[in-house]
Amino acid sequence: MKNKIAELLGKDADFLLQHQCQTISAEHLHLPAPDIVSSHYGPSDRSPRVLGNLQRLFSHGRLQNTGYVSILPVDQGIEHSAGASFAPNPAYFDPENIIRLAMDGGCNGVASTFGVLGAFARKYAHLIPFIVKINHNELLTYPSAFDQVMFGTVQRAYDMGAVAVGATIYFGSEEARRQIVEVAEAFSRAHELGMATILWCYLRNPAFKTADKDYHVAADLTGQANHLGVTIQADIIKQKLPENNGGYTALKFGKTSPLVYDKLTTAHPIDLCRYQVANCYMGQCGLINSGGASSGASDLAEAVRTAVINKRAGGMGLISGRKAFQRPMKEGIELLNAIQDVYLAKEVTIA
Repeated sequence: MKNKIAELLGKDADFLLQHQCQTISAEHLHLPAPDIVSSHYGPSDRSPRVLGNLQRLFSHGRLQNTGYVSILPVDQGIEHSAGASFAPNPAYFDPENIIRLAMDGGCNGVASTFGVLGAFARKYAHLIPFIVKINHNELLTYPSAFDQVMFGTVQRAYDMGAVAVGATIYFGSEEARRQIVEVAEAFSRAHELGMATILWCYLRNPAFKTADKDYHVAADLTGQANHLGVTIQADIIKQKLPENNGGYTALKFGKTSPLVYDKLTTAHPIDLCRYQVANCYMGQCGLINSGGASSGASDLAEAVRTAVINKRAGGMGLISGRKAFQRPMKEGIELLNAIQDVYLAKEVTIA
């Protein structure tokens, strides 16, 4: 298995597979393990019902009982428009195929909209864990507006048998403070009802993108977004893989420390991702990185690269959508399985 992973990583194989973190030691991390629900979430104030639904999530699919998760997210029909998302593979206009891809692809769960999951809840909610995405950035307002608005209630997600709810906050945006309040209240209600919570901790501010770099994917800024996310008691954090660092210093705002850049991070992608993990209470709440947009022929190699970085940094798994569903189902299943193989490979160790 390692040989195939190394082959997909190409010239970066040794760079990624042999790297050892000299920044934040793995000894300080709460790493994924078979007893993850008891060890990570058990000491918290989560109720037995929340722990039970987390156990359902971690006990499903090819990664069951490893402490890692592979989730298929398909909310792009709203977030990026249905045409942009499903035209490459029109079969996924049919929501049943979304659920089937997650099931046949060996995923721990499927994350999608009220409409998609509600359309087939009676048929599938007992067969694969449902994660209902409760807010979205709808893309039909003109001129374009970027905001996350609620599309339904937590109660409705509970009624359709979901094990968890998911939400997005655009940290750094004008609307962030309202979104923080809305999502914090929704997550509190979800926990009351016994559901787990997953937060898409995204950054959104035009000032974060300069002529030189896009600091929406800076390790220091995304790390702080993660830290805000676990503060409102997200059980799992979804974040984009970091591509650079130094957002605070380049943009000259907020507060940071030189130690963040001199001691706690380097330019190595695994070290940058480890800083994201550290901001998730040292991995007490798991970090899952997103798979990103489909690039075509390079999707498989890119997905495996992201999984290797996430796992070796101390993350909990991958949540990959477009790379899987914007291609024939057989190829989508193969891509999801390749991601899962990284987490199943004992040779891919924590850096």
